[in-house]
Amino acid sequence: MSEPGLTLSVVIPMYNEEQVVPLLIERLRPALDGIGEPYEVVAVDDGSHDATYAVLLGVRRTWPQLRIVRLRRNSGHQAALNAGLMLSRGAYVASIDADLQDPPEKIPEMLELARAQGLDIVYGVRSDRGTDTAFKRLTAGFYYRLMRRLVGRNVPSQGGDFRLLSRTTVEALRELPERAPVLRLLVPWIGFPSGQVSYVREERAAGSTKYPLRKMIILAVDSITNFSAAPLRLATWLGISGMALCAALVVSGLVAYARGSVVPGWSSLFLAVLFLGAIQLLCLGLLGEYIGRLYTAVQNRPAYFIASDTEEQVAGPRVPASRTSVENSVQERIGL
Repeated sequence: MSEPGLTLSVVIPMYNEEQVVPLLIERLRPALDGIGEPYEVVAVDDGSHDATYAVLLGVRRTWPQLRIVRLRRNSGHQAALNAGLMLSRGAYVASIDADLQDPPEKIPEMLELARAQGLDIVYGVRSDRGTDTAFKRLTAGFYYRLMRRLVGRNVPSQGGDFRLLSRTTVEALRELPERAPVLRLLVPWIGFPSGQVSYVREERAAGSTKYPLRKMIILAVDSITNFSAAPLRLATWLGISGMALCAALVVSGLVAYARGSVVPGWSSLFLAVLFLGAIQLLCLGLLGEYIGRLYTAVQNRPAYFIASDTEEQVAGPRVPASRTSVENSVQERIGL
């Protein structure tokens, strides 16, 4: 819930970012102080193994607007981002990564645009990705084209997790039953009035990327299976295509037999078996992805556990969001 008088919350998920935190604060604090209105910065430490949490505690001694939320284990970028959104209290909530590839100086511009045009969502859209590798640009372009085709044209091209949301949008996200939301698709799906602010993507300020190829593939799979049944339809069409091909092979085999030109050989049979086996395994894999997500949803386990929150130390203890979801689940099952 929002706090009266608090204009802006800035949510920053962090994982092993001890090197970049001082550089981030050096640019973020002047940008937010320049707004001239009350704000808070919600830094979510996603179970870091380095000195990220200690560095944040040191910064907080001289920056009271910094709020540090520490998760008990590494829950993933999207879970940490969602945790920060759910704990934020500002009338507007901006989210940004800690690596400084997205410029924090654009946040005041986002806030101004949202107020001037009455927008609920303002996306930060990359106008130039020259600092990324050719492979990164190629795969990102393919990802966004695919997502726009599956989810709809509301998905901004080249828009990541750098965005500004109104309190109304955050509360709408809170009401959705998604256990592991992919926010870069879920936010456009809501369809609230939106605008864009373009910027040039910079190089990572320090440290190493937290999104290697493996996590990029996982994000793509989660995005597709969370928002579309197209893979299941693909499995259906593959099955139909396989049946059509088999029927054609049967006809050709009968014709060859009738002409007496059958030549014994294993290659054609071998290729046919491989082709059909590949289609069957692909279809089973696609079905397994959806069944696995149904199984996870039935378990209803929280996506993250909060270890500490500096706001609690000031305002007193409260029930963490993850604990609340568990208690509600238990009460529903016993009929309370």
